[in-house]
Amino acid sequence: MSDFDRLVADLLADEFAAMPTRASYLGVPGYDDRLPDLSAAALRSRERRDDEWAGRFRALDDAALTTEECIDRDLVLMSLRRRAIVRDWPEWRRDAESYLQPALLGIFALVLRRLRPEPELVSSAVARLRGVPDLIAAAHENLDPELAAPLLVRRAVEHARGAERYLRDWLPGEAAQGAERDRLAAAAHDAAEAVAGHTEWLERFAELAHGDWAIGEARYSALLREAEGLPYGAAELRERGRAAYDELAAELADRASELDGSTDWRELLNRLNDDHPSTLEAMRSEYADATMRARTFCVEHDLVTMPEGEVCEVVPSPPHERAVTAVAFYFEPPPFSDRRTGHFFVPFTPEGAPAEQVRQRLASNSRMSIPTTAVHEAYPGHHWHLAWLAAVCDRPARKVFESAYFVEGWALYAEQMLREQGFFTDPRHVIGQIEARLFRAARIVVDTSLHLGEMTVEEASAFMTEKVGLSRETARAEVVRYCAWPTQASAYLTGAIEIQRMRDEWVGGGGSLRDFHDRLAGSGTLPLALAERALLAR
Repeated sequence: MSDFDRLVADLLADEFAAMPTRASYLGVPGYDDRLPDLSAAALRSRERRDDEWAGRFRALDDAALTTEECIDRDLVLMSLRRRAIVRDWPEWRRDAESYLQPALLGIFALVLRRLRPEPELVSSAVARLRGVPDLIAAAHENLDPELAAPLLVRRAVEHARGAERYLRDWLPGEAAQGAERDRLAAAAHDAAEAVAGHTEWLERFAELAHGDWAIGEARYSALLREAEGLPYGAAELRERGRAAYDELAAELADRASELDGSTDWRELLNRLNDDHPSTLEAMRSEYADATMRARTFCVEHDLVTMPEGEVCEVVPSPPHERAVTAVAFYFEPPPFSDRRTGHFFVPFTPEGAPAEQVRQRLASNSRMSIPTTAVHEAYPGHHWHLAWLAAVCDRPARKVFESAYFVEGWALYAEQMLREQGFFTDPRHVIGQIEARLFRAARIVVDTSLHLGEMTVEEASAFMTEKVGLSRETARAEVVRYCAWPTQASAYLTGAIEIQRMRDEWVGGGGSLRDFHDRLAGSGTLPLALAERALLAR
């Protein structure tokens, strides 16, 4: 092992010790029974260690490193810089959701993936369940009503309610009947009681909270420039989003006219959204069919190399996510294991949701849009990318540190690329693909405007309903997510445009499309500037 590799290994060991649930998610053994220490002292200690690590990596001399090591060093520095930029906007004092989430993710990932024998898995889950009260105590100690935004506290309330239902009603059934299930059920019951008390506390806290969620232009622009390596800030990004929206809206108008003479593409989208699966399970089944069609198309057209043993399971979204996540999402294969199974979660509504909420969720997943979403989440979007990365990437830092601008940019690029290759043969599906891209352009406009303080939540929700055609329920859930995750919503189209530029230059220079996909996706989930360096270095 080289000196550089040892330095990276030491850094990752520190990362995993600080966030053991992240280690479990990535498939790193030895952390499955632990939860993070989210006390103020531990979090401040981690900030100091981040600064120390940044100093050590900055001190490395290019001349002593290989090209790949230089890229890894810069990845580490950009990732640490991302944390430093928002240090004066402390999540641990503002974000109530960040306390339960590690426990839920840590327990759910264990039982979903089953990387260990069941007795060991149950023991680890029980240990994590017993640590839930400590996370709740840290939340009550750390959260500051002057900083926490009531909007996001109420989101955390919905998340906590879903967590309680998950612990009481779903988790015990993940173990076989007998002593193991009894142990898991008892621990889950105690954790659910603690979460119920936490939910009541959050409801009271929401009445006291009066902080903000908008991070401001300076932080937003610094994240773009310093953590992502982009040559522009928030204001210019918003203008790029507006220009892309106008271009895509014009294309939609042309397609609507071609399809049925429509003069109003928004009205056409509303009509097409009325053609949707009749039930949540029927929606999941149609997503599964579209996923397999996309995989077959990629293989038959030689667009990517399929990693051995990969499987994409299309399943309902976890119960604890249904109240706060209104769109499909994906869990990757754990890259530090030999498993290649990923999970494409279809956005079910919470148990007992009103019929109108279910109808709106189904309309937001209409037959017009299902093929595009399947490409994005599965083939050759997130699932193929991350299964391929797990199979071929031998750079540990690139399996831990990631950029949403590459991850989401890749998946949106995949939508456009499959359209260019002829996957979307039904004109309605083409309209669905254009609408999905326009949706991402609108996200840029809304996300930047929200965090620059130039758009309210109500205005942003109305924009997404009127300009994109989202249902009221989905638009509101989307906007609240943007408030909670600044800059993430802008990642999709920004990254896709940059990846398409790299592709055009690669193919224009005589390279094959499949080789481009395999090389770039196999290089990691790097910030875009580093991804281009890795592509050209190989």
